[in-house]
Order: sequence, then C-alpha cells, then structure tokens
Amino acid sequence: MPISPAVPGAHGRAPATAIPTQERLRPVSTPLATLPGAPAPSDPSPARRPTSAPPPRNEGHGRRLTAAFEALEAFPVLVESRNRVLRLFAQERPSRGEVVSAVESDVALAIAVLRLANRLEGRHRGRVDSIVQAVEILSPEAVQALAHRARTFDFFERGGVWEGMPERFRLHGVATQRAADRIAAELGHPDRDRLMVTALLHDIGKLVLVHAYPGYPRQIHQDARTPEDRLRRERRELGVDHALVGGVLARRWGLPGTIASAIERHHSEETEGEAALVRLADMLAHYTQGSPVSPSELLASARQVGLDPGPLRTVMYDLPYPTSGGRPRQVDPCPLSAREMDVLKRLAEAKVYKQIARELELSTSTVRTHLHNIYGKLGAVDRAQAVLMATERGWI
Repeated sequence: MPISPAVPGAHGRAPATAIPTQERLRPVSTPLATLPGAPAPSDPSPARRPTSAPPPRNEGHGRRLTAAFEALEAFPVLVESRNRVLRLFAQERPSRGEVVSAVESDVALAIAVLRLANRLEGRHRGRVDSIVQAVEILSPEAVQALAHRARTFDFFERGGVWEGMPERFRLHGVATQRAADRIAAELGHPDRDRLMVTALLHDIGKLVLVHAYPGYPRQIHQDARTPEDRLRRERRELGVDHALVGGVLARRWGLPGTIASAIERHHSEETEGEAALVRLADMLAHYTQGSPVSPSELLASARQVGLDPGPLRTVMYDLPYPTSGGRPRQVDPCPLSAREMDVLKRLAEAKVYKQIARELELSTSTVRTHLHNIYGKLGAVDRAQAVLMATERGWI
C-alpha cells in the first residue's frame, strides 16, 4: 500500500532507475549528515566548499537515496494482510487484539498506521511507538480506510520494481519480531509493544538500498555469510549501511526517535537497550531460517541484553515451533474486575470452589456468582474455556 496514508491505492509500481554496474558498486563516502532527512550536523557553522570546486561524488549517491525514499511511499501490502484486516472489520465488533495482530504482521500496514497516528494533532503527535497505541488512538474507520486503499502485492502476481522483495522482507521481519517478543518475555522487558514494531521494521533500510542500487544485495554482499559480514560489505562498497539508512527513513516518516534510534543502531556491537534486543532477535531470525550466524557473536549479543547461555539455548530450541513459550502480551483490555481475576487465577491453578473460597475468605456461593459473571463477560461456556481465553490474551 502507499506507506504514506495520504497516497491513494492502486496497483501501480514506482519506476526503476537503471544504474551501470561499475557505478553502483563504486565505494562512496556518505556521512550521516549528507543523507536526505538526516538530522543536521552539530557544528552550527561547518566549513564551506569553494564555489569553484567540483561537486563531491556522493551527490549522485544522495539523489539515489532520495529517489528510493520517495519510491517507498508506494511499498505494497501483502494481499492476505489487507484481506485479513478487512475481514475483521466485517465483524460487528472486532477485537482490538485481532486488529493489532493483523496490522502488526505487515510492514506497509504497520508503517501507514503508525505514520497516521503520529500526524494527528494533540499530545500524542510524534510519540506513538506501537501498533497497540496507534489502533487505540485512531478510529476503526481510519484503520479500515487505510486497508481499503492499499496497493497490494501477491506472491502469485509478482512483477514491477519490487519483484519478490516485499515477501522476503516480511518473512524476515516477522521472524525477527517473533524472536524479539520471545526474548522480551524471557527477560520481562516492559515495552514489548514498541519492540514488536522496531523488530518488524529493523531492516527498512534494505528496501532503500534495493531501490537505489539494482545490484543490491547480491552484488554488494557477494560471498559474505553472516549478518555482520554483510554489513561490513555495505559500508565498504557503498559508504553507508542499511541500519543507518533505515534510521534516517524512520525519522523522515515522523516515527518516534526511540524507534529510529534502535533501527539505526541494531547492528552495533556496543549498543544497548532495545537496539541490543533487536540485534539478538535478528541473529536468531537468521538462525531459525537456516542462515549462517556466528556462534561467538550470538553469545556476545545475548550477554549484552542479560540473557545467559542456558536460557538462550531454550529460546533457540523453542523458536521454530508454533508456540514458542513466554507470556502472551496483554493487548485487549480485560473486562474482569480485580476480584474476578483473583477467582480466575485460582481456577487456572485447578483449585476447587471450596479452596478458592477459603483463600479469598468468601463463601462458596459468592465464588459461584463470580464464576457466572466471568463466563458471561468472556463468552465462555465452562472453566476450561475461560482459563484458555484469559491465558491467550495475556490476562493471567
């Protein structure tokens, strides 16, 4: 879909720009401040080049990146992602958690929803850093409209400038997102909703380089095997890397600095915080997809976030399976009262009514009344279904 919510939807494709191989592979020195949309340099009065001097060779490089940034406004949504969102809104009252999950699994949809939420006037402007928060701020009609006017991509109808890149990009983004959430659950990370966005978008700079350099990634990476080796090749051949370009792009889109900074630093060995979590998740995603990963760098990255080798092995073992452990995120608001939650938690521990009544200092009839209310609020038919629903939604 158009990544910018202001661009109408169609099946159009941005034109590709042919660049001779010898030119696109020539090393270019491009400091951050020269990239379009990058923050201004800290020196308020930098030295100026004499007007008679020839233009630096990185000016053509900058034009390519600018054209690529603009082309990404038309980056498409996967057809199935768009259809799932629309099917949800065909229901009478779609769950917020279901809407978040559908949007969160598609790069273009997630970017469009985030950009729109961050453009709204008010106290949240420029501060919306998760799909959960964005869906809460935007009206259901706004999210539905974004999906309706989406440019789409289908595996069976590939073509145009992007070819199969949207699909490959989404698969790795979702794998990294899943690994990041599993790590966050293992470590008790408090900002899992924001981490889901950052992990999904961590490689958006690669989309820029794909459009700016038709030989990317194959001719740039060549025989580089690990993610770190490929990054070093990018810096040597292009003068920039996809992490740096991705951070610049996120700022151009008006996404919060927390997201842009983590994207920009997710390959740095000295990074910490959320960027370090994404770095580890990226390595684990490559591992689960059968790509080479350096064991020593994986261990070092895990130690950087406080994950010891034992828990790391558990995460690596669990990730390929459909349910990979960890505590589910609580996205939908819980309709139960505090006392009803107390009853349900004990019900999940397989305790009988008399045990629950004794622990909570209630009568057995009061416990039965609470359970009747719980079933009604959740739409559950028995205790097993009530416990399952509450567990899946992260309430217990």
